[in-house]
Amino acid sequence: MKGQLTASASTTASSSPTIPSNGERAPAARHHEGLLLPPAADPTLAHELKSLNDFHMLAGPPPTYDSPYSRSIASTAPGSPRIPPARQNSGSHTPRVRPHATTLNIPGMTRSRVSPDGRIAERDVAAKLVIIMVGLPARGKSYLTKKIQRYLSWQQHNTRIFNVGNRRRVAAGVVTPPKPAPTSAPEVDAPTQAATILLHGPTPPNVVEDEPTKLDLNASSSTATKRAEKIDQSAKFFDPKNETASKLREKVALDTLDELLDYLLHQGGAVGILDATNSTVHRRELLVNHIRQREPKLGILFIESICHDQNLLEANMRLKLSGPDYKDKDPVQSLADFKERVKAYESAYEPLGQWEEDHDLQYIQMIDVGRKIVHHRLKGFLSGGIASYLTTFNLSPRQIWITRHGRSVDNELQKLGGDSNLTERGHYYGQALYNFITHKRKEWLIEQKNKIAQSSFPPQPGDHTPPYPELNQELEDKNFCIWTSMLKRSVQTAEYFEADDDYDVKNWEMLNELNAGTFEGMTYDEIAQKYPEEYNKRQKDKLQYIYPGVGGEGYLQVISRLRDMVREIERITDHVLIISHRSVCRVLMAYFMDLTREDIADLDVPLGILYAIEPKPYGIEFHAYRYNEAQMWFDEMPNYKPQKTVDRNS
Repeated sequence: MKGQLTASASTTASSSPTIPSNGERAPAARHHEGLLLPPAADPTLAHELKSLNDFHMLAGPPPTYDSPYSRSIASTAPGSPRIPPARQNSGSHTPRVRPHATTLNIPGMTRSRVSPDGRIAERDVAAKLVIIMVGLPARGKSYLTKKIQRYLSWQQHNTRIFNVGNRRRVAAGVVTPPKPAPTSAPEVDAPTQAATILLHGPTPPNVVEDEPTKLDLNASSSTATKRAEKIDQSAKFFDPKNETASKLREKVALDTLDELLDYLLHQGGAVGILDATNSTVHRRELLVNHIRQREPKLGILFIESICHDQNLLEANMRLKLSGPDYKDKDPVQSLADFKERVKAYESAYEPLGQWEEDHDLQYIQMIDVGRKIVHHRLKGFLSGGIASYLTTFNLSPRQIWITRHGRSVDNELQKLGGDSNLTERGHYYGQALYNFITHKRKEWLIEQKNKIAQSSFPPQPGDHTPPYPELNQELEDKNFCIWTSMLKRSVQTAEYFEADDDYDVKNWEMLNELNAGTFEGMTYDEIAQKYPEEYNKRQKDKLQYIYPGVGGEGYLQVISRLRDMVREIERITDHVLIISHRSVCRVLMAYFMDLTREDIADLDVPLGILYAIEPKPYGIEFHAYRYNEAQMWFDEMPNYKPQKTVDRNS
């Protein structure tokens, strides 16, 4: 101990500033142990500041100003040489051991030395998040995971789902694991490849896709005996007393968790979602300990889905009957087996609560798809953002329509931005849009009433369409909202809706077109000629590019300002038609269709295309319509696939 103290004293002495024999401090030594000294403690610097002050006194009294905000003037004193700051450890001489700050990361809106693009930096593992789903079967866990993944990915946070059930089927021998990807991809023509990526997104590596199992609920007991070499995947497999199955499920869960952790720690991931029941404290404790052993600084968030609503449970169960465990099987036998599986889980189910609170773990309980939300100890911007997003969920049947405004004067001149009026053709587009939407609104109401009249549970063989859990509500009470930007061409496109009291029209500034800054009112040809460097920079990376000048934006800024808009679209139970601009429509379509970040800025969204999105308990139903100018109507495009734009002016 004494030797340590002596060494410490020696270190302190060697780092102390040198004091000359005359008592004055050496000019070069203006810091002590890494801390800058105030001017009063440094005689040389104090002398320099006094001389500078005397110079200003000789120059006379300072001038007066009318505004208190304009009293800063350029100094007339000779400039001092700038000494670049040297990197140092302000706390001590020992290396930093605490995790870095986990403050807000918004791509395009924040940046730092370690993250110029605003995403969570690789070193900031404490800002990354492991989401562990909890809940009984048919409680909508997979639905929640897909929504969360889509939202976070749209916000440019690398997010991936790791489904334990998929790997459980592979481990049990009921599906064949996918073959490894070939080293060289086959030749595919560019339009087909672009359409495929835009529609489905790239398939992430090492992820087993949903595949139907070989479980035959239609087979006799003798047939089932012949298949004893494969582990039984019926309800008996999920009985807590089945030790063999429990060990297999536990191993599969840990193997899946290891893949998730590899993704976060070594593959650039920000959020990994473990999709499984995790219905006991023992399982959750096992997962937490495994994560802490790999990386103790990683954030952990439990999300539990609880359903008390019988209509919601019926819809979820019916959806399960068309899932990979029961696809193409007899629905009556499938339903009976699934209910037995749920009972097996219920016998050992332990909801989130005391154990998580005793261990200071953050969790969210979501009851009946957001009708009630319980938070505990939420930490970090990701957890808070997810909790806010979950409060917007609803399963009400409704339609979301998205289109660009009618043709404007600046469209004819191929100018960017601006606030021009519609052309005559643009006004006709608004009239046709009003007539078509009014027709589809009435058609939708008739279809929904027919579905209610024909619905049955359990479903008939071959009927795998899950019902809405809220179809018993009065559908005729639904409003129809029309949202436009505040720009003339968007507002004028909604003029016929504005004249009809049965529509609610509202203008939103956040729906305004991307601001082109200095390039507002210019054409792409003019930009390429006058500012070739800027033009080329944008062509190389349209998503990250920000237009120069006051107010200039980029696609990441549009995504950021549309965050609240997306939450509002998810929250409302009414129909909505959004009449906006190309960049805004691209960003909104990217959210609903779960497009990759590489595809957002190049999505083809020409004038005259109307998109219809109908949320379903299993995802969305998507339709596209093209404006038929001669007929003043819209024709459905049955084989429409999103694709990359080929016309920069479209």
